[in-house]
Amino acid sequence: MPEEVLFEFERSMERTEIASYLRTVADRLESDEDLVLEAADQNVTLSPPGRPTFEIKAERETSSSSSDDPAELSIEFELEWTEGAGEDGTSADGSLTIE
Repeated sequence: MPEEVLFEFERSMERTEIASYLRTVADRLESDEDLVLEAADQNVTLSPPGRPTFEIKAERETSSSSSDDPAELSIEFELEWTEGAGEDGTSADGSLTIE
C-alpha cells in the first residue's frame, strides 16, 4: 500500500523538550482530544480512536561500508489505526513495561 506523508518533523533537541512533546501527546490521548501537529507551513489534526495499535521499536543501524563507523540507535513510538474505523482496535496480545 502506498504511503502518504501527512506531516514530518525532525530536529536535534534537549531530552527535556522531547519529554514535553511526549507528555502533551499523552495528555491529549488521556483526555480523548485530537492531536494537532504544526511546524513551519505544515499542520495536521489527527483523531486517534479509543484503542489504536501501539508499537515501540528499538533499532541499531550499522553502516555496511565500514565496520569503523559507529552504529546509530533509535527508538520509535507509533500509534496506528484505520482511518474511519470505530473505537475498537487490535486486541491485546501481551503487556509492556517501560521503566
